[in-house]
Amino acid sequence: MKKTENQMLVIFGASGDLTARKLIPAIFNLYVARQLPENFVVLGASRSDLSDEQFRNRVVYESPYLKEKIEDLKENYIQGFADRIFYEDLGGTYDTEYTGLRKRVEALKEEFDTSGNIIYYLSTPPTLYETIAQNLADAGLNTQNNGWKRLIVEKPFGYSLETARNLNNGLHQYFDEPQIYRIDHYLGKETVQNLLVTRFSNSIFEPLWNRNYIRHVEITNAESVGVEKRGGYYDKSGALRDMFQNHLLQIVSLIVMEPPIGDQPEEIRNEKVKALKSLRIMEDEETLWNHTIRAQYVASEINGQKVKGYREEDGVDPNSTTETYAAIKFYVDNWRWHGVPFYVRTAKRMPTKVTEVVIHFKTPHHQIFKDSGVNSKDNKLVIRIQPDEGILMKFGVKVPGQGFKVERANLDFYYSSLAQTYVMEAYERLLLDAMQGDATLYARADEVEAAWEFVDPILDYWKNGKDVRMYGYAAGVWGPENADELIDDLGYWRNPGQDLADDPGYCVIC
Repeated sequence: MKKTENQMLVIFGASGDLTARKLIPAIFNLYVARQLPENFVVLGASRSDLSDEQFRNRVVYESPYLKEKIEDLKENYIQGFADRIFYEDLGGTYDTEYTGLRKRVEALKEEFDTSGNIIYYLSTPPTLYETIAQNLADAGLNTQNNGWKRLIVEKPFGYSLETARNLNNGLHQYFDEPQIYRIDHYLGKETVQNLLVTRFSNSIFEPLWNRNYIRHVEITNAESVGVEKRGGYYDKSGALRDMFQNHLLQIVSLIVMEPPIGDQPEEIRNEKVKALKSLRIMEDEETLWNHTIRAQYVASEINGQKVKGYREEDGVDPNSTTETYAAIKFYVDNWRWHGVPFYVRTAKRMPTKVTEVVIHFKTPHHQIFKDSGVNSKDNKLVIRIQPDEGILMKFGVKVPGQGFKVERANLDFYYSSLAQTYVMEAYERLLLDAMQGDATLYARADEVEAAWEFVDPILDYWKNGKDVRMYGYAAGVWGPENADELIDDLGYWRNPGQDLADDPGYCVIC
């Protein structure tokens, strides 16, 4: 197990929702699991006028996100955690001198012997990243003369390739690239990381992981909710920016990448960048017309309840052309994946919340069971990222009786079956990695820019192209009617249920 050095975590935007909902519960889980270093403190910093005690009440004692976790624990144990948490009021703006913050940091460093090691977590809008980085530098809080300094920034990292580059250049004025950790909570999920293990540690998969055996790859990210209270933000973003550019292209990179030399962070990140740079960029309008679909959900009734259409949501322009559904077909230009189509979709107001990867294998070249219906039942490897996390393999078996009728059977594994194993939550894993200086699951500057290089032409086409259509789909269905046309002669999307092994099929286990 890697050693976690003594350190301090400074959270900018600490009075916001993310701190109470995700960050403090993740740190509390690490505290309970004895994963925090002996000398560790959290310093919240934002524009709210709060005392240490008021901040502790908000994020620990009275937090709805910790209520169930702490109700059966002893009071002095909970206090031992809360006593590590402090707060510094920055005043009315983040663009101010950080001399007061520096004094507080130095005082806590002396009191708790945190060795000068500091992580700065920017839980703020991206427009403030460079401002905060500059003010930290002006106060001498970025130097690594006495302990290391690391900077964690949240998504969205840029709004386009140009803005992402500007943001990278802005941060690089004050922090070196190895100090910057761009967080994507999707990479903190065990099932996402398991993509690497599934591929590279199993001889039943790695030799088949190429164009010779794989017919196509399908990725679905579906949410059952609408935009909820994020209408104002979402209308400026859309599904492609909100989910595809970051979360889903990260998953794509893990599927596409070549075997790294080893499991060191930079070796893995190097291969991910190569994978993203190998995606064939679509620039001509005919390709973009044929290979992309965008749509919005419209008003409908779900389980007897009326549901608003996207354009009727709070904060959304009544004439908005922002997509809540995006489906993209693309190819990868390298030997391993030449000619293999990838289909990726993401959407709001789907029938269920689910994220999964489906590897569709080719049928054997010589078919001796042609009349058995096996052609329509190809082998599949389904990697479920959420919910009901696990892996499902679909293969043909003979139906008992005369003849050779073939049906599909399921071979599955569920993370929930690991009763003795504690599965870390995403932020918990990612924070611990940053504390230990492991950047494997964090995006590098060139990785972010490579993703935007692929996405930018699609966004530009949707905004400025000729005859670009915005389709509608009723809230609660699997997207617009023409969605299956994207998959042309390969069939149709797998519309997953909440349970991993949800499709009917004949199977004899015993």
